[in-house]
Amino acid sequence: MKSIIPILAITLFFSCQNSAQSNKEQETVINAEPIEVPIQNGKAKAYFASGCFWCVEAIYESVKGVEESISGYSGGHTKNPTYESSNTGRTGHAEAVEIIYDPKIVSFETLVDVYFASQNVTQVNGQGNDRGSQYRSIIFYQNEVQKQIILNKKEALEKELGVKIAAEIYPFQKFWIAEDYHQDYEKLHPNHPYIQNVSVPRLNRFKTEFPKKFLKEESH
Repeated sequence: MKSIIPILAITLFFSCQNSAQSNKEQETVINAEPIEVPIQNGKAKAYFASGCFWCVEAIYESVKGVEESISGYSGGHTKNPTYESSNTGRTGHAEAVEIIYDPKIVSFETLVDVYFASQNVTQVNGQGNDRGSQYRSIIFYQNEVQKQIILNKKEALEKELGVKIAAEIYPFQKFWIAEDYHQDYEKLHPNHPYIQNVSVPRLNRFKTEFPKKFLKEESH
């Protein structure tokens, strides 16, 4: 038993060191200067994390003016995250979506409204049964104007509901596109149990509650 104690102590020491280093790297991400993605061919990009990206991808693609929603990872401190590595919670990344949209049709403000209207805004580190830091809620801003829009809407919602909103607010740094099999997952796998029992009900709840004028008429 005595021989195990020094080994355990060394293991804990390095574990604490790694945790401290990881926290320091994550603080660097949170405090970084935001990177602004230029508008190309009249299309802008926005980035959100709100639980499983299969769900969030489908929600945003139901909104008028959204051309495409891409699943991926953002908000972490490691390069080239994968589904497996992000799921450990050690990369700092959350499952996120890249929204490609026409700002002449839908505003960034409306995309933020979609974000808050399509989730449990009080749940920390997850949505529903999807739990862990990789499922946490994050809104990414690319400039001070976007940051103030997010802060104002979050503050107003907290006052309206009388609760603390769980969404974190990060400066956008980098979006890593997820593996091919994650893209358009709800559309390509409508009979998957998760899609039927979690993703589709979440999408339908959102479409029922959000103003119809912002939704595509034939979105499914």
